[in-house]
Amino acid sequence: MSASAQSVHEVVARALDAYDALTALGEDVEDEWTYVTELSEAWRTRLEDVDASRGSDIVAPTVVTAVDALAEEVARIGDPHRAIDWLSTFPQVVLIALGEQP
Repeated sequence: MSASAQSVHEVVARALDAYDALTALGEDVEDEWTYVTELSEAWRTRLEDVDASRGSDIVAPTVVTAVDALAEEVARIGDPHRAIDWLSTFPQVVLIALGEQP
């Protein structure tokens, strides 16, 4: 099934849903809770800023496919420490896919 063109808002919304799940998993590491929440908040804000400025822009189907594949990949992560590793990687890749600077 091929993806269709969608708005930045739609793509960012799905990416944030995946990011929230990743953050929740990382929060299971009690010693890292503050780090996880602060890091997550910073990257969430960055993605929300892109949504606010470009939300109605249409992105190519290839971007939709890339971000959805990335979300599926992080959904497979079951180890909280690995989730923490991805908390900065995931949003940066989403931003690059959207043509933004991380």
